[in-house]
Amino acid sequence: MRVIMMEKNRDGSLIPIDEREWSLEMLESLHHVNYCVINGHEYQTLEGRLNVDKGQIELLVVKMQNEG
Repeated sequence: MRVIMMEKNRDGSLIPIDEREWSLEMLESLHHVNYCVINGHEYQTLEGRLNVDKGQIELLVVKMQNEG
């Protein structure tokens, strides 16, 4: 299934940061994870939406601020 990751910025705007086909195993892992890594950046998953009209899942994430 196609999954679109949407980053929620501090001002509330949404920016698509990733779009790809996910395997059934990856979809099932959403029950167990709170964080994901996309293009080397860590994000916290907030919520998801099944868009039946488009046949895709849309995941809302926020970028974690890693202090070094």
